[in-house]
Amino acid sequence: MQVRALAVPGAFEFTPVQHGDSRGLFLEWFKVDKLSEAVGRPLDLQQANLSVSRAGTLRGVHFADVPPGQAKYVTCPRGAAIDFIVDIRVGSPTFGAVDAVRLDSEHRRAVYLAEGLGHAFLALEDDTTLTYLCSTGYSPGREHGINPLDPALGLPLPSGAELGTEFLLSDKDTSAPTLQEAADSGLLPTWEACRPYLAAPRTTTGE
Repeated sequence: MQVRALAVPGAFEFTPVQHGDSRGLFLEWFKVDKLSEAVGRPLDLQQANLSVSRAGTLRGVHFADVPPGQAKYVTCPRGAAIDFIVDIRVGSPTFGAVDAVRLDSEHRRAVYLAEGLGHAFLALEDDTTLTYLCSTGYSPGREHGINPLDPALGLPLPSGAELGTEFLLSDKDTSAPTLQEAADSGLLPTWEACRPYLAAPRTTTGE
């Protein structure tokens, strides 16, 4: 399994080795030892989620209060999506930074996001399916969002013409505040609150 640290501290990309033959293929899409080596600690798995989306569906930017926050390990077993990781931790040296990873059923990559990071994705195909391993369960009172179309956020989104359809957002995401509004209202997690979740990583890139 190949591991790559992303531009946003606390986020990583995992690319599994796929073993295929005439019957199909096999891969290990999650390995706690590889995650622990990269992140510096294991994922405390408390909930597993699955979403299915039409092409053009844009979900996020979602995040949870810290503490306890919600770390996520996300992969795409069907279809294709652009996954966005956003540093929304006030006081972070990379506050506002965005990284994007294509998740699809060809390379079968996964991304890990530490507690306090913002998460969004854009479905590129109909029936795009994402699965999430989460460190905490869903708690409505602790869950928040930022409008993914906020120009100041600058998500590297394709145009509607490139995508072949318009963006589809929930009412909740459409009415979510901008990054600046969320910061001004005290809604965002702070770098100091999130630092305890960033254990010192140990470099790992190979099998």
